[in-house]
Amino acid sequence: MTTPLTEEAVLHALSFVEEPDLGQDLVTLKMIENVKIDGRTVAFTVVLTTPACPLKQLIHDACERAIHTMVDKDANVVITMTSRVTTMRQNNDLLPGVKNIIAIASGKGGVGKSTVTANLAVALAATGARVGLVDADISGPSMPTMFGVEEERPHVFQGPNGKNLIQPIIQFGVKLMSIGFLAPAESAIVWRGPMASSALKQFITEVDWGELDYLLLDLPPGTSDIHLTLVQTVPVTGAIIVTTPQKVALADAQKGLQMFRQPQINVPVLGVVENMAWFTPAELPDNKYFIFGEGGGKALAEKHEVPLLGQIPLVQRIRETGDGGRPMVLQADTPEAQVFAQLAEALARQVSIRNNVAPKTSIVEMQR
Repeated sequence: MTTPLTEEAVLHALSFVEEPDLGQDLVTLKMIENVKIDGRTVAFTVVLTTPACPLKQLIHDACERAIHTMVDKDANVVITMTSRVTTMRQNNDLLPGVKNIIAIASGKGGVGKSTVTANLAVALAATGARVGLVDADISGPSMPTMFGVEEERPHVFQGPNGKNLIQPIIQFGVKLMSIGFLAPAESAIVWRGPMASSALKQFITEVDWGELDYLLLDLPPGTSDIHLTLVQTVPVTGAIIVTTPQKVALADAQKGLQMFRQPQINVPVLGVVENMAWFTPAELPDNKYFIFGEGGGKALAEKHEVPLLGQIPLVQRIRETGDGGRPMVLQADTPEAQVFAQLAEALARQVSIRNNVAPKTSIVEMQR
């Protein structure tokens, strides 16, 4: 027997469709909007928690199946899939338009953290997310080169409250800020810790970031004043740890991970990225050579019970595209670009889960 086509019947059917990551149904999560009935056509909007949702098609098909099974097997179901990125930030006086602040860290230098960050930012922007990126490695800025904007210089304007603001550089859909825009590339920047921390504060508080879904911060290697300044300045949604499988890198990555988990800091670790997971030569695309060891990043993630967000191969083209100012992910038809696209989906997924189940973030108060 066919159930009458009503909004109540549609919502009842959709209340049996679960969001797989969040563990609740779409109606309870308020993800169903604009239900309209026109004859035997049912139209509604599903509001996902991120445009980078990897389960978009799965949810779409489950909604369609629920209507056909529980309401009308011959109904014409029209589903609009859109998104509204979630946030759990408190104390939004600072960066009120920024929904999620993501720290990207590594225990040691040379693990490709900046390459991962650049590609991750562009991949998120390609899904339709609004993305900003702070190059917080004050002594070794690399984002101007990786985005091909070394010669760009941001301009300063007067904001609505009479305060001077810096206009970020926009490239590939990403808003960028880096000390590399303010100092010649050949200059050595030799700053004490407080000076570097002051520069990071300025990049966060005196830049016109506007409305952003994700603000990524490419932190310098190790654990330093910069890291403490970040968590004391803004509420951080979560952190990503980038490492290689090498034993030395893993030891340092573990320290970085544990820093965010210290009780007085308590920033959720969203996951681990294993970079240079294996080497694949261009002439042998199906071969894998584990130059730095095998599975170290995965083992680190399992040990600390955090997700392994992705494994990035050591491929010459990734280095070449970064040096050339066009991140690898822009070459969408390549396997390497797909790896970074999947990494962006995995990060967005973990942010949504974190915002649904974990406590709200706030600025870290640390006693000296």
